[in-house]
Amino acid sequence: MMVCCAFINAQTCCSGGIPLSNNIGMSIEEKGTFQLSVNYDYNNLNTLNNGTENLNDDSRLRITHSVLLNTSYAITNSLSIEALFTWVNQRRKITQFGNENLDQTSGIGDGLALLKYSFENLIGKNSDITLGLGAKIPFGSSTETNTQGITLNADLQPGSNAWDAIYFISASKNPSFRPTLTIATRLIYRGTGTNPSYFGDQTYKFGNELQAFLTFTDQFLAFKTLISPSISFKYRDADLDQIDGFDLDNTGGNWVFLIPNFSINIAPNLMFLTRAELPIYSNVDGTQLTPTYRLMSGLLLKLKPKEKLFNIKQ
Repeated sequence: MMVCCAFINAQTCCSGGIPLSNNIGMSIEEKGTFQLSVNYDYNNLNTLNNGTENLNDDSRLRITHSVLLNTSYAITNSLSIEALFTWVNQRRKITQFGNENLDQTSGIGDGLALLKYSFENLIGKNSDITLGLGAKIPFGSSTETNTQGITLNADLQPGSNAWDAIYFISASKNPSFRPTLTIATRLIYRGTGTNPSYFGDQTYKFGNELQAFLTFTDQFLAFKTLISPSISFKYRDADLDQIDGFDLDNTGGNWVFLIPNFSINIAPNLMFLTRAELPIYSNVDGTQLTPTYRLMSGLLLKLKPKEKLFNIKQ
């Protein structure tokens, strides 16, 4: 989600907030399979840009800690439903002239539900195309206040008080020359809704967002353990936010990220995964705080029909 940050003497925007669209797209397994993923996400924003120029100013720091709970259930071999629930702690620190100002909030964030349908071998053998349609659900509070009782800007609110439409499409293929290699692409478009009661009597709309991923994943067997390294490239484009229907300066832009990922099967139905998200290009509208790096780690549990909760080999 794109969030706006108001700073002393200037308003800038930052690409912070809860990483909802960034963390959907669990695989569709055989009918009756249940998946549960628990992840911790750390997003550090300490880079101030004007357009593509780095302003070399580290007086502003934005950190988001998120706990993400993903669940998925395969209704059929081709149809599944996925849900994402979040808890978030957001912090914004500004250091100027020897003074430090810290604002933060914690709480349940917005959630997401997604229905997906898979078409196997539509573009050749060992291929898959998946279409999805969903919604972002405004579970989180959007009226949190600071220690002086003043309502905080949208950037620090756990929720958005707006419903968003989510459109999802992915494609993958395992080439015949190396069946363990998966080449995949994924597109996620988020059409944002409007918060009708921003600061009580205003409206606020985050910019519509497009994310595109290109991923290369392989599998190796090491000491009888399956490991799966991958590398992804992510392109993100966000429109300008709006207040009362008018475009808000210093919001929106486009970014390119490099995402190395590593996962290991610690049990037949349990996987540990970790990844980093590193910006390699950013072009923002106006002056904005933009990502410096992001880290995520977690566990993925897959329970197939008639499979025990902890199916760990001795």
